[in-house]
Amino acid sequence: MLELINADAPYALKSPHERERRAAMLTTPSLKPLGEYLDVIRRERGPEYAIPNFDPCDGGSDARVLFLLEAPGPKAVVSSFVSRNNPDPTARNLCELLSGAGIARRDTLIWNIVPWYVGDGQGRIRPVNPADIRAALPYLDGLLKRLPNLMRIVLVGLKAQSAAKSIRALTPVPFFATPHPSGQVFNVRPDKRAEAEDTVREIALLLNAPESD
Repeated sequence: MLELINADAPYALKSPHERERRAAMLTTPSLKPLGEYLDVIRRERGPEYAIPNFDPCDGGSDARVLFLLEAPGPKAVVSSFVSRNNPDPTARNLCELLSGAGIARRDTLIWNIVPWYVGDGQGRIRPVNPADIRAALPYLDGLLKRLPNLMRIVLVGLKAQSAAKSIRALTPVPFFATPHPSGQVFNVRPDKRAEAEDTVREIALLLNAPESD
């Protein structure tokens, strides 16, 4: 019996069928140039660097807002996508934030300031450090050049925000900053959840504003 999945729901990528469906979407027109760029990064960094795909359910090269988090987590490596639908609490909170604010998926792209999995050599993820960010900045520069409709960049969490000055040298696109939506942050600090909700509502107003003549 075919598994019925709400593709926009939190944890949707827990389903192997949904992962297969999205893998088949990686050559759509808005995503193909970004996928080709990821292939360039993978060749340059080598096979030991696990770099997940962009989510084809998002806006791809047509995106107007880029959400930059820290680095892919283990669930992104398993699913092979950087996605709000990964089966982990951070992705769930991000999914709920964006859908609750009324931000259309086609307007968004989600990536990480360091686009590859950062391990501690013992099978665990570790926080990114300044050297990781320096190594990754040229690849962010390349991504920004492939997003012609970009209106805003959202730096999600302190690690992404620590690179603000360096990112400012790459692009004139204005920033937002918002707390990281991890379960640890949102469960312990409800004020941080409220701050993030305010930020995404402001972004939604910007995106949904009528165009002036």
